[in-house]
Amino acid sequence: MNSQLSVLIGRRFLAACTSLAFVIVTVFAITNILPGDATDALLGQGATPEAITAMRHNLGLDQPVFVRFWVWLWGVLHGEFGHSLLNGLSVADVIGPRLHNSLLLAGASAAISVPVSLFLGITSAIWKDTVYDRVISIMTLGMVSVPEFVIATTAVYVFAVRLHLLPALADVGSVHSLRQFLAAFFMPVASLALVTLAQMVRMTRAAMVDTLSAPYIEMALLKGVGPARLILVHAIPNAIGPIINAVALSLSSLLGGVVVIEVVFTYPGIAGLMVDAVSSRDVPTVQACALVFCVTYLLLTTFADIVTILSLPRGRKA
Repeated sequence: MNSQLSVLIGRRFLAACTSLAFVIVTVFAITNILPGDATDALLGQGATPEAITAMRHNLGLDQPVFVRFWVWLWGVLHGEFGHSLLNGLSVADVIGPRLHNSLLLAGASAAISVPVSLFLGITSAIWKDTVYDRVISIMTLGMVSVPEFVIATTAVYVFAVRLHLLPALADVGSVHSLRQFLAAFFMPVASLALVTLAQMVRMTRAAMVDTLSAPYIEMALLKGVGPARLILVHAIPNAIGPIINAVALSLSSLLGGVVVIEVVFTYPGIAGLMVDAVSSRDVPTVQACALVFCVTYLLLTTFADIVTILSLPRGRKA
C-alpha cells in the first residue's frame, strides 16, 4: 500500500511540475503578444521612431523572443525576476510589500471563511433535508451566483456612500490601531470571504453527505453508536480528506477574487500591481505577478490532491 501511495504522490508531483513548466511558457508567450510595450508608457505618443528604437534597445526589447525567454527563465530559476521597465527597480523589491498586503487580505478572509464554512457545511449535512439545510443551501447558492465585484460595489454603496460608516478605499498605510484595521479591512475581507465561504460550505456539505451515506456509518448505527460519537469518531475523520480538498480548492478560487477586490477598493496588493503593470506594459512585473498567482494555485491544488490520496487507505479501511 505504501508503494502505491508513493507512486500516486510521485505522479501528482510530476503532473504539478509539468503544469508549472507549461505555465512558465504560457505566461511568457502571453505577455509578449500584448500590443505595444513599455516604450509607449515611458516616451508617450509623441516620441520619434529614433527615440523608440533607442529605448527598445536599452530595455533589451529588440532581442529575439527565444533569447529573451532563456534569459528570463534563467533568472526565474535563480529567483531573479528582472527589473521593472518603468522605474528600473528590482521586481522582487516591488512585489514584496504588495505580496505581504495580499497575503494579509487573503489570510484574514480565510480565517473567517474556513471555520464558518466548516461549521455550516457539516451541520447542514447532519441535518440534511431539514429547514436549516434548505436555508443554508439557498443562501450559499445565492452568494455563489453573485460575482465578487457586485458584492464589493454594493458594500461600497451601502456602507461608504449611503451610511458613511466605512471608508470606500482600503487605506492600509494609515492603519495604526485595531479600529483603523477593522475600518480598512472590513469591506474587502467580507466581500472576498462571502463567495469563498459559500463555495466551501457547499463542497463540505457534499463531502459529509457522501460520508454519512457510507456502509460503515450504517453499520455503526446498527451497533447502537450514539449521534455525537458517530459524527466525531466515524464520520468526520473519514471525511477529513475530502473536506481539506474542498477547503484547498475553495482557497485557490480565492485568488481570482483577490484581483477584483483589490481593484474595487484600490487595495495596495499584488493583484492591483499586476493590473497597473499590464496597462503600462511592464512585462517583467506582469510575468512575476502571474507566476506568483499560478504557483500558489498549483501548490493549493497539489496539496488538495495529495491529502485526498493519503485519505484513501483510511477510507477503505473504515
